[in-house]
Formats: sequence, C-alpha cells, structure tokens
Amino acid sequence: MKYYLIVGEASGDLHASHLITSIVCRDRDAEFRFFGGDMMTEAAGKRGVRIKHYKELAYMGFIPVLLHLNTILKNMKRCQQDIVAWHPDVVILVDYPGFNLKVAKYLKRNTSIPVYYYISPKIWAWKEHRIKAIKRDIDEMYSILPFEVPFYEQKHGYPIHYVGNPTADEVLQFRASYDGNLDIPDDNGKPLIALLAGSRLQEIKDNLPSMIEATSHLAGQYQMVLAGAPGVSPSYYDSFIKGTHVRIVYGKTYPLLSHAVAALVTSGTATLETALFGVPQVVCYRMAFPKLVALLRRILLKVKYVSLVNLIVDAEVVSELVADRFSTDNIRRELEAILPGGPDREQMLKGYEEVSRRLGTSVAPENAAALIVSNLTKHFCNDIVSKS
Repeated sequence: MKYYLIVGEASGDLHASHLITSIVCRDRDAEFRFFGGDMMTEAAGKRGVRIKHYKELAYMGFIPVLLHLNTILKNMKRCQQDIVAWHPDVVILVDYPGFNLKVAKYLKRNTSIPVYYYISPKIWAWKEHRIKAIKRDIDEMYSILPFEVPFYEQKHGYPIHYVGNPTADEVLQFRASYDGNLDIPDDNGKPLIALLAGSRLQEIKDNLPSMIEATSHLAGQYQMVLAGAPGVSPSYYDSFIKGTHVRIVYGKTYPLLSHAVAALVTSGTATLETALFGVPQVVCYRMAFPKLVALLRRILLKVKYVSLVNLIVDAEVVSELVADRFSTDNIRRELEAILPGGPDREQMLKGYEEVSRRLGTSVAPENAAALIVSNLTKHFCNDIVSKS
C-alpha cells in the first residue's frame, strides 16, 4: 500500500521514522512519499521519496509565519497537488496542526483518500475549536498521551486510539542497552545536576542564566552539566557558561539523565524524559511580561499545568516555575527541596511511578502501525466486496 506522511519539525521526523519502520514490518509492499526529514528518509530507504524537508516548513510564531506566508502557501499547494497526483491509500499527519489540518480539509473536500493523525494536536491546551475540523476531516486519531482519551471521547464524542507513548519506549530501550559511559572528566566524584535549557536560542537565552545563578552555591558539592542541543553552536553556549561552574555535553541527554540526581528543565518533552529516568526536577520557563502572561494563561489555556508530567497525572508532581513564578530564588529553593535528603524528593519520585503506570508499556509506533495497516486492509477488502 501507499502511505503519504507529513511532518513539520524534528520531533515529528523522529516519531514518523519509527512509524515507517513499523509499517514496513507489517506491509512488505509499502511505499512512502512524504514531507519530512533525514530520519524518515533513512527509515523509508528505497521505498520512499521525500518531497520537501521539514526545515522548509518550520516557521513558528506570528511574525515568522507572516513574513514567510507566501512560501508556506506554496508548500501547502505543492503538498496537496502531490498527494492528489500520487493518490496514496492513506495520508498520515504527524502533529504540526497549522499546516496539517488545512491539508486534511482540502483532502476531505476534494478526494476520497482517508486521513489519519498520529500524535494529536494539543487542542486540549489551546485552540479547542479545532475539534470541529478534526471530527470533520480526520478519519482516525492515534494518541500518545493517555489523558487525551477522555478529552476526545467523553468531552467531544470523538473516538480515538491511545497507542502508547514513544518517549517512554525510547527511554526504556536506552536504559536497557546503556553501558554507563558519560565520557566527561570526573569532578572528584561529585554527583551531577543536569541542566536542560531547551533547544531554541531564545529558550536558552531566557532560561540558562538563571539556572546557572541558581546553582552557583552548590558548585562545591555538585557538578552542573548542561545538555547541549543539536544545531546550537558551542560559541553560543560559551557566551553563557564560560568562566562558570557549568560544563557541557553534546548529544548525550539520555546518558546525562542516567547519572543525574536532579535536574532543571524547560517545559516540553524533556520534562517527561527526566521523569522517566527517575530524576527529580524543577520545570523552569522564563517569559517576557510574566504578569501579563500569567493573566492570559488563566484566561486562554484550558489546562492547569504546562509540563507533560503534571498533565498526565492531573496533579502537581513537579514544580512549574513559569511566567510570574519564574525567579532565581524560586529555582534555588525548589531545587534544594528535591536534592538527596530534600523534603520533596521522595514524594516526587512516587509521582513519577504514577506517570509510568498511566503511560503503560505499549510500543506506540508498533501499535499505531498495526492499527493503520489493519484499517487499510479492511477498507481495501470492503471496497472489493462492494464492487463485486
């Protein structure tokens, strides 16, 4: 069968590449065409053709989107035309809702090609009105977050599939095979505190200086190690860490978390990864105009929390120092409370156990691939029966 996939960022490329691999295991005749990245290209091999790299699509924020609107519209038209010309058996969308939901709308209006969604848009946090488009244009939804099931099914009457969480599986696989080598100079056996300051330049600029300042008084007892993000130059990091107590490792986030006793983490998937490694953490995310952001958050956001850890269990397992709660003093205080011997450490670790329980042990890309191939096979068989 023929599969057309669309992703718009690096995380989508990773998850879609695993999905492609799992589909091939179930459909030996699978062919792929996609808007994606290098990992998808490698996974598909000779079976696949990449039409556009996701880097040509990845504009985020109001101003960048406005400045590149003409390019975005051209890419969307190219995508729609390419799908119609190739006429796949299914189109699989991966997150990236601003682009993907418009493609889905076009396909529903102009073709009979089924549209599946792998990794739901976060409409439970904002833009909940998109549920109308999803119910109208998406034939199957494959979710990787368990709390999305009651949101879609009970609140909106739209059945979906929870297939497991890919991050949980990736961490499990890493921990099973890791040899224990972090490959950094040992600082007299001092325990590690991991700093995960984000992957975007602005995130790093906003969060890292406060992380460094908040840990300076611990330099005699702990070694602070920063996880360098791919694509961020060493010279950029040097402007923040040169002459400080912080060292940096690149491409070793999982090994770093394997050794860390605590972590300071910006919001995002990294909060879930840190929890799955059993590392107590403080979530830190500085924003401009914090008091205004705090007010808008209460008005616009539909959820109480911003970190995946807290969202999954619907409770404050980890402290979220976001907007008006973000300060060096708050980071320092919350970090000290979760260090070995700290009063909040054991309670947080118990909360992590509930996170793991709710995520389950299902392997997301394998489950999603099995459901996708099964659905398409049934659809194909029904078509043959109806035409006979």
